[in-house]
Parts: sequence; C-alpha cells; structure tokens
Amino acid sequence: MSHNRALPRPHHVNSETEALARYRALRPRLISVAYSLLGSVEESEDAVQEAWLRLHRTPTGEITDITAWLVTTVSRLALDSLRSARRRREEYVGEWLPEPLVDEADPADRVTLDESMSMAMLVVLETLSPAERTAFVLHDVFGLPFDEVGRVVGRSPAACRQLAARARKHVTARAPRFDVGPDEHRRIVEAFLSAIRGGDMDGLVSLLDPDAVLRSDGGGAVRSALHPILGARKVARFLLGIQARSAGLHELRHAAVNGRPGLLGIRDGRTESVAAIAVSGGRISEIDIVLNPEKLKRTGPA
Repeated sequence: MSHNRALPRPHHVNSETEALARYRALRPRLISVAYSLLGSVEESEDAVQEAWLRLHRTPTGEITDITAWLVTTVSRLALDSLRSARRRREEYVGEWLPEPLVDEADPADRVTLDESMSMAMLVVLETLSPAERTAFVLHDVFGLPFDEVGRVVGRSPAACRQLAARARKHVTARAPRFDVGPDEHRRIVEAFLSAIRGGDMDGLVSLLDPDAVLRSDGGGAVRSALHPILGARKVARFLLGIQARSAGLHELRHAAVNGRPGLLGIRDGRTESVAAIAVSGGRISEIDIVLNPEKLKRTGPA
C-alpha cells in the first residue's frame, strides 16, 4: 500500500496562534487517522478535541514538530479508546460495523478519508489486535516511520515493523480486491438496485459472487441479522424478503459510502439504513448494512 496520504510536516511553531492555525489545518486528517483506528466519527472527534486541549496546555517551545506531536497524541488516545472498546464490541448485539461515511454529510464535518478505508477494509481491521491495527494504519496508510509508530504503541521500531507485517499479511488475505473502476462499480450497484426493486431473484444472484457475504448491524435497537449471511442465493433471498416487507414504506437511493458507490434506505424523510457494497471480479462480494440509529445520526435528513 502506497503512502500517498502521508501527513505534511510543518516547521516548529512559535506562538499559540500559529499552533491553533496548524491544528485547524490538520484537523480533518487527524480525524481521518482516528477514524481509521476506531471506525467511529464521534470517538474520533473526541480524540482530536482532547489532543487540542493537551496542545493548548503545552508550551509551544516544548514542541519541535507539531504534526508529529498531534498525530502521536491523537493516535495514543485512539489506541486507548480502541483497547477499551474491544470488550464493549464483544458484548454488542449482533454484528458490529463501523459508522459509515456518506457523501451527503456536511462538507465541514467530512472526514478526509484515505482511499483504502472502505467499509470492507474497516471490517477487516476490526479483526486485528489494537497494536497491529495501529501499526498498520499509521505506517502503511499514513506513512509514519516505525520510530514514530513505536512512540504511539509503546514498542520498539523493530517490534512495530513485525506488527505491521503481520497485519499486512492478514489484510492482504482477507480484504476484498477492488479491481473495477468507479464507473463500473456504480453500474453494478445500479443493476443491483434495479434487481431488488424488480424482485428479480435470478438477476440478483447473477450480480453476486457465489461466496458473497452480507452483514447487518442493528445494535439491538432495530431488527437485523445477528450473524453474517453467506452465499449468493441466501443473500438474494434475504434482500428480497426485506424489500417485500418494506415495499412502499421506504425508498432506496444511490450514495457514496466511505468513498464508494452504495445505497441509502430512506423512510419518512430520514435515513434508516446505509449499505456499503464491495465489488470484486465484476460481482458483489460483500454487503455491509448499517441500521443502528446511533450510527446514522450524521446522515441527517435525506
């Protein structure tokens, strides 16, 4: 994975006003770092805000590289949150999916998401240990050298290199390969939506990879599948069943989800579901549907 999203390195700052300006310029990218570690915009914003408070309390003369200082502080806070979240997610009702990022969000609040951080990738990152995830995200995605990663994780650069290597091997084996361009991806999603609207079982199955998987996250607040649904025909049957039960009650429409074509489910003018769709080999390989209202608050009115 290339380091095409490496963070810029401004020089030493000499005043609180300059530190605030640097912080504001870096804030979207800092949230992106935290989101890549946590899969939650709210928790990411909390980490970035806490980093600002700590920066405000630290004399600027003690900081030689404000970018490195902020990235390290945000990453440490996110790592602490990730470690404490592991138990909560183990007790979660059903499948836990990351909070989706939908392109209809307020541009001022939009996370500058790295192109690799699809919903499917974030789901894979959930299977890593907190230290592996942190080493992989900071080094492979954001291009931080291992000595800086070590300061976040609390391990030597050599140990962090091993963490990242293990994570990379795991990600390479499990992450979907997006081998189609945006236009082809969009065309497949459009055909997928048409097949659902038309109740076309055969057409839907033909668009799905034989080993397709569907995950849904209701968080115990709304009805959802508690376990992944595996296989093209089972996935198609599940989707058409939902469509039949909700016909006339909600609308499906196109939207970009974590930077890739996906779908929104709209009921009474509000978003009730967000579906991220991974395409590999010309067919849909993964569908991740977020239904938990707590994770859809930022999509706002449709």
